[in-house]
Amino acid sequence: MQEKKKKRGDRKDGYLVRETDPIHALVPYMLPDRTDNEGVLTEAFDLTEVIRYLDEKNASNPEFKYTFFHFICAALAKVITLRPRLNRFYSGRRLYDRKDILFSFVVKKKFSDNGEEVLATIKFDRDSDVPPLEQIYEKVKKIVYSVRKNNETDSTTDKMNFLLKLPRPILSLLIKILRRMEYHGHYPKSLMVDDPYYSTVFISNLGSIKMSADYHHLANWGTNSIFVIVGEKKPMPFYGDDGSVTVKDGLKMSLTIDERIADGFYFAASVKLLRKIFENPKLIEAPIYEEIPL
Repeated sequence: MQEKKKKRGDRKDGYLVRETDPIHALVPYMLPDRTDNEGVLTEAFDLTEVIRYLDEKNASNPEFKYTFFHFICAALAKVITLRPRLNRFYSGRRLYDRKDILFSFVVKKKFSDNGEEVLATIKFDRDSDVPPLEQIYEKVKKIVYSVRKNNETDSTTDKMNFLLKLPRPILSLLIKILRRMEYHGHYPKSLMVDDPYYSTVFISNLGSIKMSADYHHLANWGTNSIFVIVGEKKPMPFYGDDGSVTVKDGLKMSLTIDERIADGFYFAASVKLLRKIFENPKLIEAPIYEEIPL
């Protein structure tokens, strides 16, 4: 997406939404905190076609396999590209269009109680002809190899370790100053980088540790408007239009959304588009910007 010319009121990471209805203009004054405006969408997705698609992708037995996590991130990024209001955020009681599509997640160095966690953030290129699945696949592979094989850490953890060396009164004052800078749109870009709370989507793949959950809160820190929990793949009942029931492999996905960024109709249409991609996985082989008719 071509970058717009910066205007008064724009931020480093977002463009001010100048035309909005009275409800979306007043709500941040009545309910200023993101956690006051959480809406939770929980959906079960049939994985039949996705499993078939990933089996084909992995038929050549690559060392680093395509996974449900890759597919889900690619599908969500496609939906957000085509449904851009999902990439909005509130800050300083104003609504903004985020400049980039950023996904954040946690990479565990080792699956054990004492295994360290590393925060990772990737950017999807909305102008690239490279399909979203290939974008996420290559970037995640690079991150996983650097974390698990080269034992590298992330810049966010390094910054947090530095801050924790400060005396508590000074750290508390610094956080208050940073919150004030965020409110006025002057938060340092160097601190936004790799901070998961400044991403479009913060995603947690609980299915990878055989766990499920229906809800995760948003945070009043940063600008993150969507938190996604991916559950475990398991047999689930799916109901046909005629009332018939079929048990298929599926997974539950829960999206906690700042409901101020759009309305219920917009969210419903976005979930419908996401479901269509699950039913037709090859749709993510097209460039991320290519439209999908509903």
